[in-house]
Parts: sequence; C-alpha cells; structure tokens
Amino acid sequence: MKQPITGYHKDEECHWVAQLACGHNQHVRHDPPWVNRPWVVSEDGRESMIGFELDCKKCDEGAPVDERP
Repeated sequence: MKQPITGYHKDEECHWVAQLACGHNQHVRHDPPWVNRPWVVSEDGRESMIGFELDCKKCDEGAPVDERP
C-alpha cells in the first residue's frame, strides 16, 4: 500500500528512516549499485521527498504502528 513520507529520523546505526503517514517506519538507504537514492544524503534532498509515496509492506501485512524517536 502506498503511504506518503511525513518525516525522517536516524536509527541506532545512523541510517535514515522515513516516517510514513500510516505510522510505519521504512529505511531509505542510498547504497549504490543496489539501491540508488541520492536524495537521502542531503537535507534538501530529504525535504524534497516529503509527501512522496513509498510502498509500505507493513500496511499490506496489517502490522501495528512502529515506535518513533
């Protein structure tokens, strides 16, 4: 299910995590050549993706909302 990004935080390993409108969190790593998300590495890039919809597998599975810092 598609859900918009509402914000971000870093996990305990300093990886960026998108906070989705549904209450779930999803890692948004830039790890070329496997994952190409150059927008993750800058504040302007992350801000430009607020509202962008990601596919939330946790919603598809009916998972409870995630904890957020």
